[in-house]
Amino acid sequence: MDAVWAAVQGHLPPRPPDTHPLGCYRPRVPDRDCFTGILLRLVTGCSWDVAARLTPAVETTLRNRRTERLNAGVFNKLVEESIAGYDKIIGLDLSEVAVDGSLHKAPCGGEGTGPNPTDRAKIGWKWSVATDLFGIPIGWVIDGANRNDSILLAPTLQTVADRGLLTDVETLHLDRGYDSLVTTQRCQTLGLTDLIVAKKRRKGEPKIKKPLTLGLRWPVERTNSWLSNFGQLRRNTDRFSPQRLGQIALAITLILTVKLVKWAKRWTD
Repeated sequence: MDAVWAAVQGHLPPRPPDTHPLGCYRPRVPDRDCFTGILLRLVTGCSWDVAARLTPAVETTLRNRRTERLNAGVFNKLVEESIAGYDKIIGLDLSEVAVDGSLHKAPCGGEGTGPNPTDRAKIGWKWSVATDLFGIPIGWVIDGANRNDSILLAPTLQTVADRGLLTDVETLHLDRGYDSLVTTQRCQTLGLTDLIVAKKRRKGEPKIKKPLTLGLRWPVERTNSWLSNFGQLRRNTDRFSPQRLGQIALAITLILTVKLVKWAKRWTD
């Protein structure tokens, strides 16, 4: 928490001036207390009301501070610093990269949601994430739960390219949902020629029971599990896509910070 807060402080927008003629406003709630409330909601999945009860800030203040940070791009700056820091200190391994999507609930609906085909068409959302060999997220996008994984592949890889990492990717691993000629063409357009895709059973082929093998897709499956442990990602109650993207950015920042702290302790002990 201290390490993350130290990074947050450098990106906070300037405090608004006190314009009351008599200086009678209540004292401003400390930014760290508000950040604690935002983290509580993200990790536990609780409502803003419950988060406010656990911090000195009221619900409206927590919402406003979250909006201020989103508008200032604080969460995006944090995650970019985290990825760059991890790459510099430990190093990203882009020899084997995997991409996969993950479906989750969004009971309040809103933009970027849709009927979940795996949950009786209940409203849900999805993220598509690309990870390195050790499961470190290097690119992600979000959409409605009804959006096919193969459609989100190109936007996901584009976010990897925007970070200047796509040219270092050697092999891309995908599951059966991406097995199509269109996927191959999209990857080749982006310069990815070494593609390993689990094959679908074609029409007319006999049903042969084969052992389930994940290959080198297990890192992205584990990363989806890491992200799903955050209550507000697992069951999201926000209604706008920038809010969900901010939550994912903050969750990835927390994951990478923990990894860097553990790495530092291992070398200092």
